[in-house]
Amino acid sequence: MKKFMTTKRGLGLMAALLLILPGIASAQEIDTGDTAWMITATVLVLLMTIPGISLFYAGMVRSKNVLSVMMQCFAITGLMTIIWVVYGYTLAFDTTGMEAGVVNLHSIVGTFDNVFMRNITVDSVSGTIPESVWATFQMTFAIITPALIVGAFAERMKFSTMMVFMALWVTLCYIPMVHMVWAGDGGLLWDWGVIDFAGGTVVHINAGIAGLVACIMLGKRKGYPTTAMPPHNLTYTLIGAALLWVGWFGFNAGSAAAANSSAGMAMLVTQIATATAAIGWMTAEWVIHGKPSVLGIASGAIAGLVAITPASGSVGPMGALAIGAAAGIGCFYAATTLKRAMGYDDSLDVFGVHAVGGIIGAILTGVFTAEMFGGTGLADGIAAQLLIQTEGVLFTIVYTGVLSFLILKGLDMTMGLRVNEDEEQEGLDISLHDERGYVL
Repeated sequence: MKKFMTTKRGLGLMAALLLILPGIASAQEIDTGDTAWMITATVLVLLMTIPGISLFYAGMVRSKNVLSVMMQCFAITGLMTIIWVVYGYTLAFDTTGMEAGVVNLHSIVGTFDNVFMRNITVDSVSGTIPESVWATFQMTFAIITPALIVGAFAERMKFSTMMVFMALWVTLCYIPMVHMVWAGDGGLLWDWGVIDFAGGTVVHINAGIAGLVACIMLGKRKGYPTTAMPPHNLTYTLIGAALLWVGWFGFNAGSAAAANSSAGMAMLVTQIATATAAIGWMTAEWVIHGKPSVLGIASGAIAGLVAITPASGSVGPMGALAIGAAAGIGCFYAATTLKRAMGYDDSLDVFGVHAVGGIIGAILTGVFTAEMFGGTGLADGIAAQLLIQTEGVLFTIVYTGVLSFLILKGLDMTMGLRVNEDEEQEGLDISLHDERGYVL
């Protein structure tokens, strides 16, 4: 062996081995099963926006606005992709300067060290998957979150203003929330101990509160609530809801970032909560209005998907049943009774489903994560975790509510938020895009 090592041939082989060892070590860090699952999950989450939420919303508006909401969702998909690459990913997940228990600027937002994703190469690894896959997976979250807001101001916002608003909102509201909740030790809400597996605060309460602020600031649609504005195509809506249901397995189970037991349980509880909420909304509507509706059962399914999102990594089947039931009934009342009592025109019930569903799910996570209910367990008990979850919910409401108001106020003073009466009457498809969804 010693003689071999001292020969020229032996030295050459050793040098070659030293050169390839880093590559071998890197390859060993990547699990092909995890990677395959996360690529699939990423596609499923993108499916939730195009065409999932696009069809879900398009069917609920009037026929003269069907293209406008689909256009908004499609344009948001493009815009958010660019923002995520240029600076979104680095500001959300860069951990420079973060330290557990230390509150500073890095607790709220990352740095610009990885702008244009310049540090992501073919060899970059995040956990057991390529970092390129993780960055793309998180990109799809950044796409769907602002797209959810579209439903709150449907049929009346200027397209140009919508684009600027979404760019500013993602930058100031979404990206910091991602960092505070998911970036790890040193993140503000992470250090508080907030449990949010896949986006109860980051995605749904965040988007739902922004939607409420937007619909109030824009004002009611012309003729609302005295003029009937029924959905023009519930077939689109049901197809969209079905695509969201399927895609949500990528959303929740994918948040495990691996093909493991956590992903498996997340998939199971997602199905249970969604089905329970769909039946819960349908039943409540049936009892109160005398008939179950397609729109009702579809909305109930979305409410269940929303509510189980923060809990999907920590609760069991029993908790999923309870969260689904609470979300189905709670969101039904929020989208009907509360909405009428408060008088706001949340066109497609973004607040009633996403904010309220997210709040229900986030708070009940603090209960049903307990081992006695089949969850993964709580270190300090239910009461302590309930307080933490409530603090996380209240922080999200105030943070995104105030910033959303300031963004919209600034845009109202400069660009204007709303189309004029003639454009609204004619419909946004023609007035803003010079196209029709249907040729008569």
